[in-house]
Amino acid sequence: MAQLPQSAQNIIAILKKKGYKAYAVGGSVRDLLMNQATSGWDFTTNATPAHLLEIFPDSFYDNDFGTVGIPLKNEKSETEDVYEVTTYRSEKGYSNKRHPDEIIWGETLEHDLARRDLTINAIATDGTKIIDPYNGQEDIKNKLIRAVGNAQERFSEDALRLLRSVRIATQLGFIIEEITFAAIKKNAQLIKQISADRVRQELLKMMATDHPSDGILLLKNSGLLDEVLPELVKAYGVDQKSPNRHHIYDVGTHLTMSLFHCPSKDPLVRFATLLHDIGKPVVYKKDPASGQ
Repeated sequence: MAQLPQSAQNIIAILKKKGYKAYAVGGSVRDLLMNQATSGWDFTTNATPAHLLEIFPDSFYDNDFGTVGIPLKNEKSETEDVYEVTTYRSEKGYSNKRHPDEIIWGETLEHDLARRDLTINAIATDGTKIIDPYNGQEDIKNKLIRAVGNAQERFSEDALRLLRSVRIATQLGFIIEEITFAAIKKNAQLIKQISADRVRQELLKMMATDHPSDGILLLKNSGLLDEVLPELVKAYGVDQKSPNRHHIYDVGTHLTMSLFHCPSKDPLVRFATLLHDIGKPVVYKKDPASGQ
């Protein structure tokens, strides 16, 4: 595994010096194990938010989920990066299918990792050892997306995980494991309880991946596309073939192939490409020569 950046090592070292345990966790560790660049670092610790605010005087706590933001100067620029440090916790009740109704500060790293979404995101490290109770490293090796523990429970707790799982699979080029995919299909309708803004963010992140058309097909096969872009689903199977025209696919397949061949890397341009024929009436004029 590549080495943690110095800033991440510093946060862990400071907390350990104060008598607490601390680990880098989540997507940042996954990216490190895959030798990929990461956009930020997340940490988990047994220090409470109150203790974190004392230890890091410039930190801030503006949520109810145990996450303290610590601004630190970027090692390669003059800007500041915010590192998020979250107290070990367990959660109860998800009445809105997004956030827990009750948060209980935890005492062990293992309890904290048990609440996470995917095995590849439930890996922690303090820079010297790796804690991987759900065999996330093996799933990385096999390129698998697998829910932590009971897939049905993970997705019913937080419905955004449905879309995130497909987006991460698209981003990494992984396959969604069979039981996990079945749970996504079973719970697809729950995504309606997630705000349109969060759905939009995930779709745009998917558009920014190397193979966004693969993500659209995953959404279609999982049933999520019916919930987030029903207009696109209706386009599949709508014939647009006609004599002397260049179209060879139905409308939905044409749109997916347009996205596949889109030369732009801009996620908004890609999204517009995907939807460019949605809602546009198709009118065929007769060819005067053939009468067709």
